[in-house]
Amino acid sequence: MAITAAMVKELREMTGAGMMDCKKALGETDGDMEAAVEYLRKNGQAKAEKKAGRIAAEGLCRVSVKDEKTVAVVEVNSETDFVAKNEDFQAYVEAVAKQAVESDAADMEAFLAENWHLDSSKTVKDALVDKIAVIGENLTIRRFEKVVANDGCAVSYVHGGGRIGVIVEAVTDVVNDAVKEALNNVAMQVAALYPKYVSTDEISEEYKAHEKEILAEQIKNDPKMAGKPEKVIEGAVIGRLNKELKEICLLEQVYVKAEDGKQTVAKYIEQVAKENNANLSVKRFVRFETGEGLEKKEENFAEEVAKQMGM
Repeated sequence: MAITAAMVKELREMTGAGMMDCKKALGETDGDMEAAVEYLRKNGQAKAEKKAGRIAAEGLCRVSVKDEKTVAVVEVNSETDFVAKNEDFQAYVEAVAKQAVESDAADMEAFLAENWHLDSSKTVKDALVDKIAVIGENLTIRRFEKVVANDGCAVSYVHGGGRIGVIVEAVTDVVNDAVKEALNNVAMQVAALYPKYVSTDEISEEYKAHEKEILAEQIKNDPKMAGKPEKVIEGAVIGRLNKELKEICLLEQVYVKAEDGKQTVAKYIEQVAKENNANLSVKRFVRFETGEGLEKKEENFAEEVAKQMGM
């Protein structure tokens, strides 16, 4: 019986197995769909289907550096921290990062459809499904971002063994060890203090207005501010807003290594630029934290082991 692309697609959707595995299974069973499913199950290649509903909130972030201008960061999730420490999983995440740094994909759908760089007969999604079958947990490539610094350089930093991955892109006419070290320090700042913006220039007036509204309500409900003139309340709102903006804007934050405990990141960058006779500025940053925003499933490990052993 002739095996069609539609049949392969149907079997993939039913089992979650790789494209080539599905094609082989249909060939071995003369196109019998039920027998092909059984074939894949017996060979352990249909495991992914059973894992797909599980929450994958652990995992790793990894970066891949092509050169001083091109860097990518990825987040790949697993169900448990135990798997995140597995050498096979770590090598797989490294491979995904290398795929990302060479990729031109604009979104995850396009990325998953690309040929897998370690085996061009498979797509990135096929390789993921195969890895799920081997490791025995649901895995997801949650996100990736590639930075190409055409007007300067990009540096990366990985914190906590892969818990946080950061890229900082700078516009600079001088790229030397001192400048790269400074940008690496800034990347460490991004990892540690979690800014949301590079500078206050990026913050919309709508955001500021919304925050002012919230702060005004907070102050009005503060017994210490009861009966204060409107002008005083307005001043307090502006004061608190400015403090908040300094905390969420990278350049406004106090530099973590500041010797005087006061120097901002902006002043630090100015200092490095002057010392190296460079026109240097931070253009943007990317910060991935493993499991950020995902619901983590709490499980009793002993119960899970007993369940798997049929006890």
